Amino acid sequence: MRKKLRELGLSIGVHPTGHNNNITDVPGVKVGHFTLWEEDEEGRSLRTGVTAILPHEGNLFQEKVLGASYVINGFGKTIGLVQLEELGTIEAPIMLTNTFSVGAVLEGTLQYMLTQNPQIGETTGTINTIVGECNDSYLNHIRGMKIKPNHAIAALNNAKAGIILEGSVGAGTGMTCFGWKGGIGSASRKIDLDSQDFMMGALVLSNFGKKEELLFKGFPVADFFSEEVEVKSLNFQEQPRDGSIIIVIATDLPLSERQLKRISKRATVGLARTGSHIHHGSGDIVIAFTNSHKIAHEGSGLHIIKQVSENKMNLFFDVVAELVEEAIWNSLLTATTVIGDKERIREELPVHKLITHLSPMKK
Repeated sequence: MRKKLRELGLSIGVHPTGHNNNITDVPGVKVGHFTLWEEDEEGRSLRTGVTAILPHEGNLFQEKVLGASYVINGFGKTIGLVQLEELGTIEAPIMLTNTFSVGAVLEGTLQYMLTQNPQIGETTGTINTIVGECNDSYLNHIRGMKIKPNHAIAALNNAKAGIILEGSVGAGTGMTCFGWKGGIGSASRKIDLDSQDFMMGALVLSNFGKKEELLFKGFPVADFFSEEVEVKSLNFQEQPRDGSIIIVIATDLPLSERQLKRISKRATVGLARTGSHIHHGSGDIVIAFTNSHKIAHEGSGLHIIKQVSENKMNLFFDVVAELVEEAIWNSLLTATTVIGDKERIREELPVHKLITHLSPMKK
């Protein structure tokens, strides 16, 4: 199993990590994957999947969480953000998949939530489901549209707390990051606020960037890997397209949806620190939530919501920048080489080169 950044003796930022250094360090948050790795009836390679993020362990429709989103660059097909922007609540799991499977994942998530809530569409309103996507068509036969609703349900049923799989798994199976194999990455930070312990975590679906853009702590690292780069395929443009990233931020801090929006914007800082300048054709989307207070679906009409003081926001801005930068690096470091459709290959980042050149920076 490939190691995450801190397991290699490297670190980003100054704030302490949670126990597992991933988004499930936020109490109640669970993550599940379904990975589709097979050849179809025509011999085309399927390298794709679904990832599910559950904001808490209860019934999300009955107990909604406060949320916000921020579109860094809108070249994407994410659904569910319009209502999230309007109401500031999340009432279903956050789902990630490939671009052409958004509809199937939406249907599967709806089936999952309708089973839990027979009143939806009958004695109460409908439900807003959030599905984010990135384009994995370099490695995956995306036109086959082989992700089905039951695969979304499988990801939801696989959701768990604790250590989660990262890299070439779930929605990240066919993704590319800075020209190397990318995918799912995660990180967490502890926050001490007025002698109380809180957590903030990030999970990313990374699928963006060019090799020459990659930075570690502001240092260009592409030259480290020049001897390792080989063109494995001549039937498809080797240089990655602009790509995309979905960033999910979770916390148990008592924040308002407006404060979550402000934090979401600072995810851009962490993204930029890895070398991205937000390409024209990149769909860069941030979704954030807090499960510190839950909004009852059938409430009394009065919700008392606590929120932290505005003078504490700089701390959270700093934390989220660290989180996103480290989560992206973890998506690179944990991903393994994938041979995909038409024998196209995305190599894993050569960690030995990274460690050799960055060993003086191990602090």
